[in-house]
Amino acid sequence: MKSPKELSLERAILKQLHGLALPTAVAEVLFADEELQQLQEYANIVSIRRLGYNDHGPVHMRMVALNALTMLNLLHEKGIRTSLEQDEAGNFEDSVCGVLLAALLHDLGMSVSRQDHEHLSVILAQPAINHALKTVLPQDLARRVAIRAIATEGIFGHMGTMRIHSLEAGLILVGDGCDMTKGRARITLAVKTGSQVGDIHKYSANSIESVKIMPGEEKPVRIDVEMTENVGFFQVEEVLMQKVSMSPARMHLELYAGVTGEPRKRYL
Repeated sequence: MKSPKELSLERAILKQLHGLALPTAVAEVLFADEELQQLQEYANIVSIRRLGYNDHGPVHMRMVALNALTMLNLLHEKGIRTSLEQDEAGNFEDSVCGVLLAALLHDLGMSVSRQDHEHLSVILAQPAINHALKTVLPQDLARRVAIRAIATEGIFGHMGTMRIHSLEAGLILVGDGCDMTKGRARITLAVKTGSQVGDIHKYSANSIESVKIMPGEEKPVRIDVEMTENVGFFQVEEVLMQKVSMSPARMHLELYAGVTGEPRKRYL
């Protein structure tokens, strides 16, 4: 059974797809995939209970999808072409599919290990990618190959440790970094464990009140982070900014952060 939060995020994701036929079909295949759901949930068990990290499960992966799709749509509205469009290897809907697939599958490797989990995610994601694309594009091998490659790059590059080159993969990187609100740390803080590696992530995330993605004033996308305590700047500077700096989407972003009631600090 999916949680109310997962179902709410799925509705929000479908809304961000704006009725585009191909991405909507891909989303429906992924949301109905019971094995994928179980894999996402087990990744969260490993992340939270075994390793003491914050949420890396079905809610997080859906949140990353919503973040990345929101940014992709803001860029599209401003006439920014995706990498598939620029390469003439696909259209906007293909790019949306690639972003959706990458976001919903990027942390599957957490079901095995934190170390190099992006590499493991690439391996574990391939059956789901192939199943979804063969279901919705059974006769179009060229498009399937292009979308799969973009999705794989997004998964492979989401930790910011590997150089990526597509706008689509860059949005996964930033969308992942933007999921750092206090709700993501709630379960981890409730689990009684001793001090361990990763504690700073859950305490800093618990101070993040909101992360809003909206149209920018000077650039197409503005990311605004509001926090209740200064410890939240760890999430912004050591997690989000590290990912933004490696993202091909960086030139299109504005980033602000600050404690509630205090002036915002501008990073980009």
